[in-house]
Amino acid sequence: MMAVVDPQLKVHGLEGVRVVDASVMPQITIGKIHAPIMMIAEKASDMIKKEHGL
Repeated sequence: MMAVVDPQLKVHGLEGVRVVDASVMPQITIGKIHAPIMMIAEKASDMIKKEHGL
């Protein structure tokens, strides 16, 4: 199965588009997913800021 996003959450084949939600998780955890999604969002925020020199 091919991934739609790369490790930086950028959508393959599109420029300037990232996916930052539960759909990027390879397996959905059982139970509440709020904390893992918040962690994904924090990591994405760090990657975006680093990419733009902030």
